[in-house]
Amino acid sequence: MNYVQRACEIIDTEIEGLERLKARLDGSFREAVELILERVAAGGKVVITGVGKNTHIGRKIAATLTSVGTPAVPMHPIEAMHGDFGLLCEPDVVLAMSYSGASEELLNLIPAIRRNGNPIIGVTGFADSPLARHADLVLSVEVNREACPFNLAPTASTTAALALGDALAMVLLEARGFQREDYAKLHPGGAIGRSLLLRVSDVMRSGKRLARVHRDARVREALVAMTGARSGSLAVVDDDERVVGIFTDGDLRRHLVETPDLPEQPLAELMTPDPVTVRASGLAVDLLQIYEQHNIDDVIVVDDDDRLAGMVDIQDLPKMKIL
Repeated sequence: MNYVQRACEIIDTEIEGLERLKARLDGSFREAVELILERVAAGGKVVITGVGKNTHIGRKIAATLTSVGTPAVPMHPIEAMHGDFGLLCEPDVVLAMSYSGASEELLNLIPAIRRNGNPIIGVTGFADSPLARHADLVLSVEVNREACPFNLAPTASTTAALALGDALAMVLLEARGFQREDYAKLHPGGAIGRSLLLRVSDVMRSGKRLARVHRDARVREALVAMTGARSGSLAVVDDDERVVGIFTDGDLRRHLVETPDLPEQPLAELMTPDPVTVRASGLAVDLLQIYEQHNIDDVIVVDDDDRLAGMVDIQDLPKMKIL
């Protein structure tokens, strides 16, 4: 057997299943999104249930939905019949998953869900299955064949179900106006949350670590300020503390040979005027794009009144675990 060739054939089978899923999306998907939006707005959540491989797929879909702002929990049908049914509250919507649509454990749960008054979205491969007949809405994950050589092991069908769950999660994310900052709030302990929650004001140098001089200063004063702040750059400001320029150790090296009596030269003639600035309230992660776009190492920070607030050196970012 050519293992690589066989693997490619398996992946092609799964791709074929995804293409079929994509082609079969219709108004039922829109209605499912609207139903979930309505239930979540009423304080409900998505309860996902299924057996076998769908147990694992359902858990992943629930985790994805929850991580992007749509509350969801998995509920195993057997455990639900022995107490876990308490997870299901009045405003909730049930996402019931069974490719055959005939899983006995799942079908045994349907009457209890009906008595509780919860709408059911069936995810199945057969439109005439018992699950489809008992569901309020049906989302088809029908595939031509499984990737298994015996057409038995759930492979292409579970991939289709997982992709359908991702599609639901991402459409709901956009429909609910979920923003990057919201994502960060739900991931406070990880690198993603840290980078998205940190503001420029959290990483900037200020106080004694911020080198600054007036626009009338000489280069000598700039060097003293930079040395005192242990900084490779400084901000040049006017009488109103508004930034008019930046001077860096790179500027110093460039002028060191060609400029006579450099320490006594007016700083305004050697600084870089109108430097790149960012707001202190901006996201720290956006600094990365600024450094790359302008090919610079230092960014001056201003407040909402455009007055000097701080400075961010690119070397500070790894310490904050942003890079």
